[in-house]
Amino acid sequence: MDDVIIIGGGLAGLFNAILLNRAGLRVTLIEKKTYPFHRVCGEYISNEVLPFLEGLDIDVRQLGAATIKRLEVTAVSGTKLSQQLDLGGFGLSRYTLDNYLYQKAGAEGVKFLLGTRVEDVQFINDRFEITIPNKKLITPLVIGSFGKRSNLDQKLKRKFFYRRSPYLAVKFHIRVDFPDDLIQLNNYHNGYCGISKIESDKHCMCYLAHRDDLRKYGNLQGLEENVILKNPYLKAVFDKAEFLLDKPEVINEISFEKKEPVDNHILMSGDTAGMIAPLCGNGMTMAIHSAKILSGIIASHYKTGTFNPAKRALIEQDYTTQWNQQFAQRLWTGRQLQKLFGHNGTTALMLNLLNGLPPLTRYLIGKTHGKPFA
Repeated sequence: MDDVIIIGGGLAGLFNAILLNRAGLRVTLIEKKTYPFHRVCGEYISNEVLPFLEGLDIDVRQLGAATIKRLEVTAVSGTKLSQQLDLGGFGLSRYTLDNYLYQKAGAEGVKFLLGTRVEDVQFINDRFEITIPNKKLITPLVIGSFGKRSNLDQKLKRKFFYRRSPYLAVKFHIRVDFPDDLIQLNNYHNGYCGISKIESDKHCMCYLAHRDDLRKYGNLQGLEENVILKNPYLKAVFDKAEFLLDKPEVINEISFEKKEPVDNHILMSGDTAGMIAPLCGNGMTMAIHSAKILSGIIASHYKTGTFNPAKRALIEQDYTTQWNQQFAQRLWTGRQLQKLFGHNGTTALMLNLLNGLPPLTRYLIGKTHGKPFA
């Protein structure tokens, strides 16, 4: 029997697997896809994670990560805010980073069940029964890292799942003449699109839009032509970009509703525990940091093969407390900023205000980010 089963092989799942395996626990990670694969993601990571990655012997520069130092935020009116990023970040595709972490985890002894969908999770007699095709797995602890929205959220009757979200997200990889050190957030009606450099000569372009606009114009092309490309900066990128993926990655009903870090005794990590508004550019960082927090708490209470059920409440309480201390304020701030952007007039007014108050701009960026951690 495994000590921990992790459902979902994104950043949170992979880092939990590596850290718990290093702590001596028997870990299996279940992922419905097979590496390498693309994910809907802005593919920008704050440099606050670098000390932690260095401690794990992970050098993102060797993977070709791009250095990001500047931020621009634009409006349909042509208004633009420019800001140096005090901490900065780097760009790296999930296709490259997730596959690297998968290879690293496997080499260190983590077991994987790839191409495997979890059909159900039940907490019975103080242990979990995980149903996969033609089999049930038993374990004392489960980590949920199955992303922004999953069939398991419905199975678990998580509250946020029943509050329908109007947002969809679309990701492209492009080749384009665009500054290597810049992340640009281009606003338009009901959404925004981020562009930044990743490895090789590629850029990630990921946009958020409203389903009503998609319905109105019938398809993604119509949505882009009639809504998204009204932003002149974004139109300039689209017009000269070479689109590299066979088709864009798309995800529907992205929810920014409050979630719980522990649900049905499952320890949620990454976007499964809470998703920050994409314009804050910090979701990948939060996923990595949440894995560090959670794996540390589990390792402090649990030695392999000797799980004491009385420890469960302590693990759940400690994780909930630390998760809220680290991320609850960031998520709240992200939700408030989300309300100020995506409306053409309000966005332009906001950018004009921030252009005149650089300290306020730096303050707002700081409120959606953390400090470097090791």
